[in-house]
Amino acid sequence: MAAPPPQGKIHLKTSFKSTQTIESIYTGGKVCISQDEQFLITTVGEDIDVIEIKTGKKLWRLKGDTEIITMFAVTPDGHTLVSASRSLLLKTWDLRTGTLVRSLKAHDAPIIVMDIDRSSSLVATGSADGTVKVWDIAGGFCTHNFKGHGGVISAVLFHPDQSKTWLYSGADDCTVRVWDLKTRKALAVLESHVSVIRGLAVTHSGNTLISGSRDKVVNVWDLTTLKLATTYPIYETLETVGILQKGKIQRIGDKDVSDKDMFYTAGDAGVIRIWDLRSGELIAKQKEEQGSKSGISDVLYNTTSQQLVSITSDQNILFFDVENDLKRVKQIVGYNDEIIDVAYIGEEETHLAVAANSEQIRVFNLKEFECDLIYGHTDIVICLDRNTDGTLLASGSKDNTAKVWALDLENEDADERYKCIGSCVGHAEAIGAVALTKKTDGLLLTGSQDRTIKCWDLSTADLDEPDENLRFKSHYTIQAHEKDINTIDIAPNDKVFATGSQDKLAKIWNLQEGTLIGTCKGHKRGVWSVKFSPVDQCLATSSGDRTIKIWSLNDFSCLRTFEGHTNSILKVHFMTSGLQLVSCGSDGLVKLWTIRNNECVTTLDNHTEKIWALAVRKDENMVVTGGADSMINMWEDFTEIEYAEKKAAKADQVLKEQELSNYLARKDWKNAITLALSLEQPFRLLQLFNQIQQDRPEHDTSVTGLEAVDKVLLGLSPDQIAKLLGYVRDWNTHAKNMRAAQTVLNAILRQRKVQEMIEIPGIKDLLDGLLPYSDRHFQRVEALTVRSYVVDYTVQAMDLMSLVGGMDEMEMDDEEGEESEDKSLRAQRKAEEENMAKERHEALAAARAATAHTSTAQQPAAATVAEAAEDAEEEDDSEDDDDDEEDDDKDSDEENEEDSDEDME
Repeated sequence: MAAPPPQGKIHLKTSFKSTQTIESIYTGGKVCISQDEQFLITTVGEDIDVIEIKTGKKLWRLKGDTEIITMFAVTPDGHTLVSASRSLLLKTWDLRTGTLVRSLKAHDAPIIVMDIDRSSSLVATGSADGTVKVWDIAGGFCTHNFKGHGGVISAVLFHPDQSKTWLYSGADDCTVRVWDLKTRKALAVLESHVSVIRGLAVTHSGNTLISGSRDKVVNVWDLTTLKLATTYPIYETLETVGILQKGKIQRIGDKDVSDKDMFYTAGDAGVIRIWDLRSGELIAKQKEEQGSKSGISDVLYNTTSQQLVSITSDQNILFFDVENDLKRVKQIVGYNDEIIDVAYIGEEETHLAVAANSEQIRVFNLKEFECDLIYGHTDIVICLDRNTDGTLLASGSKDNTAKVWALDLENEDADERYKCIGSCVGHAEAIGAVALTKKTDGLLLTGSQDRTIKCWDLSTADLDEPDENLRFKSHYTIQAHEKDINTIDIAPNDKVFATGSQDKLAKIWNLQEGTLIGTCKGHKRGVWSVKFSPVDQCLATSSGDRTIKIWSLNDFSCLRTFEGHTNSILKVHFMTSGLQLVSCGSDGLVKLWTIRNNECVTTLDNHTEKIWALAVRKDENMVVTGGADSMINMWEDFTEIEYAEKKAAKADQVLKEQELSNYLARKDWKNAITLALSLEQPFRLLQLFNQIQQDRPEHDTSVTGLEAVDKVLLGLSPDQIAKLLGYVRDWNTHAKNMRAAQTVLNAILRQRKVQEMIEIPGIKDLLDGLLPYSDRHFQRVEALTVRSYVVDYTVQAMDLMSLVGGMDEMEMDDEEGEESEDKSLRAQRKAEEENMAKERHEALAAARAATAHTSTAQQPAAATVAEAAEDAEEEDDSEDDDDDEEDDDKDSDEENEEDSDEDME
């Protein structure tokens, strides 16, 4: 990995990511701990979470069916979980894989209680319909259906001895029934309670049954006679009872209990008590937490570590060491209500103090899955602040008081980690803002809804031997604003402080004297947060008008205004040596701003409701936000990491591009296609496929142009196919790239079955993008095909014309031959005619001479000769007429042939 940017220069932060969240893991209902005490199983609304107790890592979330989980149980071997919800379904889960094995309808009403036998093969369910059923877990069928109770079943229990197939059930008809699984009948009905049965337990000897009820007593039953042995009054409404292992616990506090049978109880008083089963004597009692108002809904017994785990009504899970006189050793907060304020505490800032809409302050250990509760306030804690080194914590509450706590987070004793060193009493209404001085620990400022600010002197507190009853004295009281005071911040030099109020004003005050120095006017709604710059003489304020303003402390003028949030901005804080701001608001967003250019660098989104709380660690590598969605997000600075990653990615990109060029030069198409896909270079891929098509060998039968490329496309993964189809979709939008796109698409579709194509991610959207353009391309190809017939016709016509032209040449040659033949014939005929004319002249001359001698006798002969001459002349004329007719016929034939040629053209 490349080296981070140089450290001598301040670099602006650009990226934060949520690396850890603290959210609700238990919202009420059943809680189980695995037999090996490694996993905590809790109900979260309609789901079930399986969590590692040591690290807090969520192993599984078993998704519900939109109905609230009413009950679940885990088999002793830890392999199976059986759950029931208001949907009336009984579900079986495999905890090794977190998968649902079976689901079936069990009762006609919701299942209220459940128990699994020691063999992990049977589960008993008690329902609101008054029936008790036993189910085979592996087979998923009902083996027993017991009816007899007159009300809702409130407790079921298998006998711990597997040889004794008894089942116990209690209901709100105030009776306990004993069922025999072999005979399928009720052995006894135990009547003594006058209220609903809430707990059943059997001693390890198997001879005694105890039952706890809301009638504030525990009954002890002799199972050999099935009669009531004794009754112990507990004096509290009981929710659970249980038996402790005899002989496993030697001492509880300073009492020897090695030979005693003991049971525990818990209820609405919120404490666990351990009793002697034989005498009813109270052996141990959990220490009551000051200010705690919660009861206990259930108690779990960890037999390996000998711990009792109480599930409180305010969704906390508390671990108590039985041998250490029920001392609390661990605590898990199951549900955080609306997060109002947060603050890093401890010298190393390893813990986070949280005000979560309750009387207790919650302190989360960020390294381990553990949380402490600080008791002291009697009403909801609203605001928190810490001193510079994180050893003091101040809190303000709706009980009109503020308290200061000394912190010793490394102390193994949970009771010694947080000590109240004094209280600030004097305000008439709830305290909405507190601030401790930065350089010294001498002063505390409090702002209240009574519109006053008080300055308290903390110098009278004794940190070595703190007195929680100590009341600090007030230096001065200021009537500061006309409406509720929302925020206070003290300058880094401890000389001035700023306040923000619902009256739309931010005011600057002298810390020592309490006098007003200046007022910052400009916001259109109430001011929710004020913060001094760590380096400059300026103040940042955030308001309900959705803006952040920076004010000059010299003339109290507004220097800059930041806009970007869509709702009230509730917190603001300086970062990066005063060069940046981080803010959060009611829009559920966290924004990082650069002051120099008024730019929002990044927006962080992992909350679903308004964000009330914001805290920045001293090294500024972590930002914590908490909101009304009961979630705490820890945003880690990833600027340097992303810088190094981008640098390394850029170097890797250069190397891969060089490799791609080498593959293309070597025509190594397989590696070239794979590498181009990984580099996300569609243009190089397009060039590659075009080149392959241009270089297609003769007699090639492949789709793309090379068999090797077809094999490469066949071997691509579904994700690679999805990416390639995305490129094909883009190529297909241009006619010039249509051929390559359709060729690749053909290769992909031809080599795969429909089921394989369905598994490709996003295939529907890809095909929706391919179909319209493909139809358009095919329509254009079809139109070109139709137009190509005209070309074919033209070519054929041209061929015909060339053929006709050859025939014309032949005819012209024939005509020329005929003309030369006619000329010789005519010359011959002319010569013959001349000879015949000569002969006729000679004959006429001879005839005239004869006439002169014999005029009378020779007249007939002359006439005859004349007639013969005339006949000869008529024959010559007829022959000339025939020749002229033949010439006219030839001329007409030539004209007809020329007309036919023009028609052909």
